[in-house]
Amino acid sequence: MRQALPNLISVYPELLMAVGAMVLLLAGVIRKTPSIDRLSRLSVLLLLGTLLVLWLLFFRLEGRVVTFNGLFVMDAFGLFMKTLVLFGSIAAILISGPYLKEKQISNYEYPILIVLATLGMMMMISANDFMSLYLGLELQSLCLYVLAAINRDRQRSSEAGLKYFVLGALSSGLLLYGISLIYGFAGSTSFDALALAFADGAPTGVVVGIVFVVAGLAFKISAVPFHMWTPDVYEGAPTPVAAFFAAAPKVAAMALVLRVLFGSFPELDEVWRQIIVLLSVLSMTLGAFVAIVQTNIKRLMAYSSIGHIGYALIGVAAGTEMGVQGVLIYMAIYMTMTLGAFVCILNMRSRDGMSEQISDLAGLSERDPMMALALAILMFSLAGIPLLAGFFGKLYVFLAAVNAGLYTLAVFGVVTSVVAAYYYVRIVKIMYFDKPVVTFERPESKSLSMVLTITAAVNSPLSFILIGPLVQWAAVAAGALVP
Repeated sequence: MRQALPNLISVYPELLMAVGAMVLLLAGVIRKTPSIDRLSRLSVLLLLGTLLVLWLLFFRLEGRVVTFNGLFVMDAFGLFMKTLVLFGSIAAILISGPYLKEKQISNYEYPILIVLATLGMMMMISANDFMSLYLGLELQSLCLYVLAAINRDRQRSSEAGLKYFVLGALSSGLLLYGISLIYGFAGSTSFDALALAFADGAPTGVVVGIVFVVAGLAFKISAVPFHMWTPDVYEGAPTPVAAFFAAAPKVAAMALVLRVLFGSFPELDEVWRQIIVLLSVLSMTLGAFVAIVQTNIKRLMAYSSIGHIGYALIGVAAGTEMGVQGVLIYMAIYMTMTLGAFVCILNMRSRDGMSEQISDLAGLSERDPMMALALAILMFSLAGIPLLAGFFGKLYVFLAAVNAGLYTLAVFGVVTSVVAAYYYVRIVKIMYFDKPVVTFERPESKSLSMVLTITAAVNSPLSFILIGPLVQWAAVAAGALVP
């Protein structure tokens, strides 16, 4: 019993979050008119407490710990990705308050659904078996389906939730079919057992199974051609929900891709690399060119996220420890850029209501110079302009591709980055050089201002201070995944 205890406590953060979510849900049910503000604050405290317990336990356990008969693993890679997911979820709850009040969305389940979705993401990140992987994935997905349609009085929100649900069910079917094929040939769903079983190669049936598994996971990260849900869901879902979708779930899904490919099939990299390269090229191309013609800023951010997933997949395609390190750095920076951009979208509020048209940003530098400056920094960072954080994210994934001999893929990434820079710079041009059209009301929310200030500062030239520790931490996390 004494030997089992250290392994068991590795799941304490997840247990804490699960119990806390149930308590909050019961509190909401028992009280006839629960305060969503109070539940939101309690949810943030729960996520912060989980983060604290996670870090304390990691330093006590030391190294890689596998528990629950090999279903669950705790390591430095999981610590890195869980930390990002928790911060992304906390930010999503903080920025939601003003929007929910304005739209009169008083569903007390809102912050609890985010907590439960985060629990699913943490289970995904620590999955060491296809069974635990699927359990965490579906827990996350079911919560996201409801969040997309949480504004029941708005047709576009209901439509977004329905589209997400139908296509999500399709992707789950693809994933399960791939898992069943792999299980049929290996006789196990454990990542460790699969790595040993296919150390000397794999039959054609397993290769087909890997294709289906990657297709199912590609849906979760919005990689082309499994991206079709993204623009419609981002546009139709409430803006804070779209911000949440673009941040934490993307990080968790990318962690899952890395865990599956490098944990289950490390010796079959020549097989899955071809699929990843194709997904990367298609995603970068579509994200760069289709976003140019968008007039709705939420749809533009959707295509932008598709393109950025393509850049992150360059590091996955490298198939090396340096490639994984590049992906981790990229996803950390991408999350801050995206959250900051969506906070600016939430601040696009006039007397007539929320605005989502890019043209309404005209003359923003005259009406609100600080918001214009923050959005300009975030747009330049998304474009990968040197000295800003986004530049370092792309630099590390491109370097990993070059070191792995994927010169064509790296060059393609640079070219599509130049094309994508057009629509980011265009937004800056509209803010600073076009005449004002709409007057936005000054945001009164301190949480919105705080998140925007932090994300803009992290992506500014001050990123020189933070990039060193981030690179070192990512190196440790990548080393835990790729021994």
